[in-house]
Amino acid sequence: MRSNCIIIFLFAFLGLLYPHYLSAIDHGQFITGTFCSGEDVTRFCIKCHRKEAEDFIKTPHWRWKGPPRLVEGLEDTGQEYGKINLINNFCISIQGGPDWQNVESCSRCHPSYGFKDKNFDFNDITKIDCLICHEQSGFYHRGSAGKLEFAVKGYDERLLKRAVASVGKPTRKNCGACHFFGGGGDGVKHGDLDSSLINPSRRLDVHMGTDGLNMVCQDCHRTKNHRISGASTLLATYDGRVYCENCHGHAPHNDEDKSGHILNKHAIRVACQSCHIPYFARELPTKLYWDWSAVGQDLHPPEQFGKETYLKHKGLFRWGKNVIPEYAWYKGKIKRYLKGETIDTRRGILFISKPLGSRDDDVSKIYPFKIHRGRQPLDSVYKYLLIPHLHNGLWSHYNWERALIDGTKGSGLPFSGKYEFVSTAYYGSINHQVAPKEQALKCKDCHYNSRRIRWNALGYKEDPALRMRTHLK
Repeated sequence: MRSNCIIIFLFAFLGLLYPHYLSAIDHGQFITGTFCSGEDVTRFCIKCHRKEAEDFIKTPHWRWKGPPRLVEGLEDTGQEYGKINLINNFCISIQGGPDWQNVESCSRCHPSYGFKDKNFDFNDITKIDCLICHEQSGFYHRGSAGKLEFAVKGYDERLLKRAVASVGKPTRKNCGACHFFGGGGDGVKHGDLDSSLINPSRRLDVHMGTDGLNMVCQDCHRTKNHRISGASTLLATYDGRVYCENCHGHAPHNDEDKSGHILNKHAIRVACQSCHIPYFARELPTKLYWDWSAVGQDLHPPEQFGKETYLKHKGLFRWGKNVIPEYAWYKGKIKRYLKGETIDTRRGILFISKPLGSRDDDVSKIYPFKIHRGRQPLDSVYKYLLIPHLHNGLWSHYNWERALIDGTKGSGLPFSGKYEFVSTAYYGSINHQVAPKEQALKCKDCHYNSRRIRWNALGYKEDPALRMRTHLK
């Protein structure tokens, strides 16, 4: 007993003096006894890492909400927003069902054990799943609500012990366990994040390529006290921004020659990603459209890129591969649809999330985006988006009226009994799958009658390069 206490004390002392040391050492030498559950593992971890656990439960990664720093007009409201209370056009919301039963499916991507309804205790540090971010054995997997699963059939406490002994710094695979599979499948939500980035080539991503820099996520997404920097237009909060300029500066091209000078001038108003990510979903397809109105029908449309385009419990889909991004001005703020906001359906498509910016301000740049389009339920009387009960609800009985009645019990949004489906769109930032510089866009890819960019949508009457060429003549 005395020797175990000495080891634990030494472990904690080294953590205070050399925090990076602990992530590199063999934790196996400290593992004693057996573990029968994930919570058993966490209780063992916090003997030395209680501060880390207490830091972690304060983060948006854990709480699924935070100050809406990204949403213009909400910065000083004092309210918090995130996956826990926002609506999207993928699986819509976790709040469906009397006790938010949708959570049990969504929480597969929450770093916890037992998050299956709205009664989950976010202050209980023993519910943290340390392994999902830190184990390196390859055997560890999670089911819904954080249920333990393994890469081999059945539960085996030896595999759990091996997972515990393997812990270290997060790898791309650890982060990707959630972020590659957002929206319910590999590459579904983001377009620039999927399992092809676990071991990518430099050709797919110059930063993460295993035959190149072999960078991991936290090389860019710097972390302090478990608060991970990074912002996406899919979200409302962030704990620090990540910019290409952090490493490459504001004039990254060789300014000694004419082309470098021109490119650096472009970099003032054109984001690096716009030229250096000419396509997304380059290895695996991504979902571009989701029509919920088709749920419950018996349809058999052909597959796209080996992906189903219809599921009876989810509706119709469209997929894309090697997709050209859509471009918009972005000043680092978004407009965001909030639960309960009324909609003027005469205006056409509802943008659930949309970047804000203009060619007329001094801070906006042209950025690339994936736009996910869809159709989802709206209350025909109250004119706001509805939240259905999906998990053990619509996905089982295919009855929309029943799903919406049960959904309102959790969402708190009254349901008039009448509903329709409206078109929505959701802008998602594109920041990954950065191509080698020789594959970056050239002048003709965007200018001189190229179809890549819709200049009128960016506030121009025509391609500005055509006007400049005419002026030079």
